[in-house]
Amino acid sequence: MTKPKVRTLFLSDIHLGFRHARVRELNEFLQGVEAETIVLVGDIVDALSLARRAFWTPQHTRVVRTLLARQRAGARLVYIPGNHDASLAVLAGMLQGQFEVHREWVHRTARGERLLVLHGDQFDGLGSCPPWLNRLGDSLHGATVAVSHGVNNLRRLLGKPYWALSERLKLSFAASVRFISEFEHLAARHAHAQGYDGVVCGHIHRANLCHIEGTLYANTGDWVESCSALIETSRGELQLLRWPNRAHPVPRPANGLIADAA
Repeated sequence: MTKPKVRTLFLSDIHLGFRHARVRELNEFLQGVEAETIVLVGDIVDALSLARRAFWTPQHTRVVRTLLARQRAGARLVYIPGNHDASLAVLAGMLQGQFEVHREWVHRTARGERLLVLHGDQFDGLGSCPPWLNRLGDSLHGATVAVSHGVNNLRRLLGKPYWALSERLKLSFAASVRFISEFEHLAARHAHAQGYDGVVCGHIHRANLCHIEGTLYANTGDWVESCSALIETSRGELQLLRWPNRAHPVPRPANGLIADAA
């Protein structure tokens, strides 16, 4: 069967090298889609986790090989480093320079929209969340991710679909919801202030596709909690995909595009 081909595929926060990364689901997802351009929006390899405790399986290697195979087959591969792989030491060694690297990148859709693409760690520390609450949130997040990983491994054995349990738990805490909302508004305002029509990012492991104060905000999600990706169709329409490939079209603004800032 012919795989559906999209104009652009955005992936972020895969966290290869992290024991709770959902690489089996990602490999299955990649086998079902072809893209003219693949944009890796940071934290593809989790160098921080690898430095603490080495963890790597054939499924992790398969992700890298699949991406390289797409690049050799003619797909454009763009990489934007995140906070977990900013040094690029691990990734550069594996990919041997076969990709474009940018701290920030501007993507022009088939509709002519100019989207600022960045990982999102640029906004760390700009919000109002106190440091102690960040540390507490990190501890709770680690615990929920571990529980979710175990539950979904069992569900997979039983033939049941992936369940974004960690994401659901995260959204049940008011402080977490406020942090996410604040991050989304910071990213959208940053893109708008620079004259872009929208922003594409990752970092906070919360997939979303919406308009904030007239600016497009797209977060690819991740492959630890939400198992999601962002695609652009051949017509320039953005869709958020959650494994197993349930698409959510983006609502279009009523007032047209923001002026193109050349």
